[in-house]
This record gives sequence, structure tokens and C-alpha cells, in this order.
Amino acid sequence: MRHRIAFSSALVCAALAACGESPSGGPPTAPTLSKSAGVPTARLLATLSSAQGSTIGPGGALYVTVPVAGEVVRIDPQTGAVTTFASGLPYGDEAIVGLGSGAVDIAFIGGTAYVLVNGVDPEVGGSAVNGIYRIDSPTSFTVIADIGAWSKANLPATPFEAASGFQFALETFRGGFLVTDGHHNRVLQVGLDGEITQLIQFTDVVPTGLAVSGNTIYLAQAGPVPHLPQNGKVVTFGPGSTTATQIAAGAPLLVDVEFGRGRTLYALSQGFWDGVFPGEPATPNTGTLVRVNENGTFTPVYSGLDRPTSVEIVGTTAYVVTLGGQVWVIDNIGGPPYGH
Repeated sequence: MRHRIAFSSALVCAALAACGESPSGGPPTAPTLSKSAGVPTARLLATLSSAQGSTIGPGGALYVTVPVAGEVVRIDPQTGAVTTFASGLPYGDEAIVGLGSGAVDIAFIGGTAYVLVNGVDPEVGGSAVNGIYRIDSPTSFTVIADIGAWSKANLPATPFEAASGFQFALETFRGGFLVTDGHHNRVLQVGLDGEITQLIQFTDVVPTGLAVSGNTIYLAQAGPVPHLPQNGKVVTFGPGSTTATQIAAGAPLLVDVEFGRGRTLYALSQGFWDGVFPGEPATPNTGTLVRVNENGTFTPVYSGLDRPTSVEIVGTTAYVVTLGGQVWVIDNIGGPPYGH
């Protein structure tokens, strides 16, 4: 694959006809509010300078990475109040790597936060480490795993341009972490002691977001350029697997996957992709939150999102983070699908 920035700019993605295309065939409009009971409704919770990864952390707050500022912010899910949780993290040169280089995702183990930082090493003009950073205080951190160095020493089986890879998502697993590398087409397992192993290697599928249920790992795949709908998939695998099992396909440029109420599985499609080079984000306002069906298809839940990059779900409420820094709340996602 050749995704140098493939998941810095919005984590490049697309959502086509099956995921909310307008009747005229053009992209959906931006999210609009609906007051209908039981129908998914959206409201803007907060606006940041940029955003990419997210998680629900201590106290039920939403924590979001702000790559261009080298920060993580805490957002009150009720009021939308934004406070700085951590600052001073490395961030990359946007002109070289694109938006999203820097702090790209966050996860908690207990009360301790860990941040995945990417696109900041010397290979792309930076001077820091691509890896996992433990947040020790609001202004201090410790690198616990140098994923960039490990990647250079363990090059992938698929074609690449950046030897250090381009990591996208961070998920807790067995006391440590899972990390997707959208450039090297693989998923890594990382321990708190910094030990890194390759869990599974793919062909050119561009692995992105992660969810875990017991020993089963759920993975979103954006698919190779040009990110066709049939290549946007959700697959599962476990430790020791050499191949993954497809459970749904048909939503292009998938960037995340998350469980909702009743173990209902949802995925996030960034939108229509009509870019020229790998790493370009989807067309604005074409992203879609979709529900994964038992028959292997997707049902659109809410469309018209502007280049979404990650989603968190609490009950029947989804919190969607976008490349441009918008944080949306979508209520009633368990209700009827709502397109535009």
C-alpha cells in the first residue's frame, strides 16, 4: 500500500450510496438536527483546532487528541466544556505529513492515559519518537514504546514508502495495547514494558480503527486507493490468527468500529474519496455512521458528517470526532436510520 499520510489527514475515508448518498447522487449535506422521537439527532458539542482520536475516560468524559497542537483535551459530554488534559506532545510538519501527525489516539489503563504519537520522527522531518507516550502529568510524559524504531527493524511484507510506518489507532488489550499501522498494513501488540510484536499482517487493506470483545479483535479496513465501497470492511481475528474473517463490507474508507448498546456493532465511514494521492481525506460532508448487520451489510444511521476520524458510543449516543476539529453528539442511534 502507499499510504504515507493515510491516516493523518482525516484518516482518509469515504461513504457511498449504501451509506447515505443523496437522492440526486451527490454527497449528503452537513448534519442537520431532527426533533423526531426515536430518530437519530445530532448536535455540535465542541469545536477544536483539529482532532483525530478519542476515548471515554475517567468520569465518563470524552478525551480527544488535537494533533496540530500537541494536546489532549477533556470534553464534558453534557456541557461541551473543553479543558486541556495534556500538552507539549510532539507534532509533525503538516506540509510534509499532513494534518493528524502528532497525537493521533488515546487510551486509558486504569487512571493512566497513553497517547499514540505518529509522523514526528526524522524520516518525515521531525525529531521525536513515533510511539506510545504515557502521560505523567499535564505537561510531562514518558515514551514507553518506540514503534517507529521497531518498524524500521521489522519491515513489512507489503510495499511501503515510510520505513517507520504510519500508525493510526490505539486500543487496550490484555494489559497492554493493540496498534494499527495503516501504511504497513498490520496490527501490532505492545506491552507496557515496550515490547512490540506483530499480531497479524495483511495485504493492501489499510487497517484503521479497533474494538475488542474478549479475545476477539474487530478491525475496520479502509481498503486500498481508490477506497471502493466493496473494500471498506469490518473483519475479526484473534491472537495467533494468520487471517481475518470478514463480517461486513460495503462502506468505503472505514476509519473506526465501536460497540453500542446490546453489543450492536457500528462503523464509521469518512466519506466519498476522489483524491489524487494516497492520504487525502474524503470529500467534505460525506461521512456516515453505519450499523453492522448480521447479513454482512451496513445500514446508514447518520450521514453528512465532515471527514470523521473516530467514534465513541455510550448506550445509544455516539460521539463523533472530525478532522476539522468538530465533536458531534448523535443521540438515538438505536432508532431508525436517518439519511439526508
